[in-house]
Amino acid sequence: MKRLVISLALLAAILPAAFAQTSKNIPERVQVLSDEEIVANLDSYIEKVRTDWKIPGMGVTLMKDGNILLMKGYGVKDSTRMDDPVDENTIFQIGSVSKSFTAAVIASLVDEGLLKWDDTVKSILPDFEMYDPWVTENLQVKDLTSHRTGLGGQVGTYIPNMGYDRDDVYKMLKFIRPAYTFRGDYQYNNITFIPAAKIIEKVTGKSWEENVRERLFEPLGMTLSTLNGEGFSEALKEGRAALPYEFIRKDGQMQVNPLYGDEQALWWLTVIGPAGAVCCPPVDLLKWAKFHLDNGKVGDKQIISEKQMNYLHRGVTITSQGADYTNLYAHCWFVEQTRKCRIYYHTGTTWGMTTLCFFVPELDICGTIQVNSEAPSDPRHAIMRRALDMFLGYPTYDYNAEYLKDWYDTAAKRAEAEAKAASEKVVEPSPELKKIAGKYTKEAPFGDATVTVKKGKAYIEIGHKGWKRELKHVSGNKFNFRMDGWGFDITFLFEEGTAGSSMKSAYGFSIAWGEGEEKYFGDWKRTQQ
Repeated sequence: MKRLVISLALLAAILPAAFAQTSKNIPERVQVLSDEEIVANLDSYIEKVRTDWKIPGMGVTLMKDGNILLMKGYGVKDSTRMDDPVDENTIFQIGSVSKSFTAAVIASLVDEGLLKWDDTVKSILPDFEMYDPWVTENLQVKDLTSHRTGLGGQVGTYIPNMGYDRDDVYKMLKFIRPAYTFRGDYQYNNITFIPAAKIIEKVTGKSWEENVRERLFEPLGMTLSTLNGEGFSEALKEGRAALPYEFIRKDGQMQVNPLYGDEQALWWLTVIGPAGAVCCPPVDLLKWAKFHLDNGKVGDKQIISEKQMNYLHRGVTITSQGADYTNLYAHCWFVEQTRKCRIYYHTGTTWGMTTLCFFVPELDICGTIQVNSEAPSDPRHAIMRRALDMFLGYPTYDYNAEYLKDWYDTAAKRAEAEAKAASEKVVEPSPELKKIAGKYTKEAPFGDATVTVKKGKAYIEIGHKGWKRELKHVSGNKFNFRMDGWGFDITFLFEEGTAGSSMKSAYGFSIAWGEGEEKYFGDWKRTQQ
C-alpha cells in the first residue's frame, strides 16, 4: 500500500522516537559553547540532516532566554523551483501538534468556568455514544486528550478519506470495538478530538476554528496561520506554503515524491482538524512554543492560567520507560525525562509534512522544526538533541549519523524480506467483475456503496461526498482503491468456495480502513444486484 509510510510515520509520533544517548553512557560535560558557536554548529548540521534525508525544505527556529537565536529556512518549497526558498513565513501543516491547540482551548474554557476536565462527555453531549455503554456514561473530557479511551492506536484515522465528515465520524464511534480496557493503556488516536471539538462548540456556540483563532491565534499574534485543508490549499496556490512530499522506502533506498491533487488528502486534513489541521509558518509556531515555555503568558498578559497550563503539561500515562528514561503523555505533550534534562515536545505528521515543537523550561529554550516531507521523526530529533546537548555542555554527538545508519540497515533487511515474499507470492484469479457489481448497504452513518463495471473495469462509489474510484485487483476476492490520498483494501464476501465464474455473486464486502482495522467495523451487505 503506497501510503503505508503514513501509518508508520504516525506511529513514530506516538513514541519518543530516537532517544538521546542512554544516561549511563552520558559523557562528562565540557565547556559550554557560546550561543553564537552553537548556532553556527547547528546551522551546518541542519543542512547536513536535510540533504542526508533528501528533504526538499525545512523551517527551523530556536529561542533561548527570550532571544531568537535561529529562525531560518533551509532548501526550497518546491524542488522544481529552486528560486523559491523556504523562509520564516513559509506555511507548513503541523499535523498532531494541532492537538495541543485543541487542549489549550479546553483549558481556557475551564478557566472561564464553562466546563471541567472531570465533566463526563455525555453530560455535555447527550447524543455521545461509544461501543461500551459504561464507557459512554463515564468517559470524561480529560480522557479525550490523553489517548486512553479504549480506542486502538490510529483506529478511525482514515475514515474521512472516503468522504465522511466530522459528524459522520462522531456517529461512528459507537461502532468501534475497544482495543483495550478503558484507561488501561495508552494508544494514540486522532478521532477522540472530534468529540473534544464538539464540546468546545457546544459550550461556546462557536466553531472549533473560531475558538482557535480568537483564543489562541489572535492573542499570540499568529497572524499568518490558517486552518484545515482549504486554508492550506489557498496558501499553496498563492505561493505562501511549502509543497508536501511523500517519503517512501523502495529497494532499500529513500524515495521522495511531490504530492499533488487528491494525494494531498486535504479533505482528511479538514475533517480531522481538531487533531491535525493547524497550518503555520516557523515565525508563528515559535510563538506557540514560547507560549508554553512561558506557561500561558504573552508579554505581561496571562492568556491561560498557570494552573491550567500546568495541568496541560502534567504527565497522565507512561508511553515508554527504560532503566534511565521515562516518557509520559500529558494533555497533548510528550514529557521526556532523562538524566540530561526534561523535554516537553510533540511531533506531527500529515500527508507530506512533519513537525516537531519543543520547550525545555530548565534551560529556558524552545524551538520548532518543520519539514515538507514525510521523513521519519529521526532527522527532527537529531537536530533537537544536538542543540540541547550543546546548550547543556555535552560533546557534539552525531545523532543523525546513528539514526541514518539504523534507517538504511532496517531498509535493507525489509527490502530483502519483501523481495523474498514477492517471489513466493501467488496471485489468485479475480472473480468475474459482474459478480461483485451491485449496491451494498451499512447502517447509518456509513450508508450505501455502489460497485459498477464499465469497459472491463470495476469502480466503487462510497461515502457522502459521492467520490468514485477504480477497484484494482490484488488477489482472489481482494481489491484495492484509493481515495483522498489513502489506499483501502476491500474484500468481497462469497459463500465459501463460490467465487468462481460460474458461482454465486458476492453477498457483501469488508474494508480495511487502516492497517488491520477491518476487525473494528462490520461488513457492508449487498442489497441490490
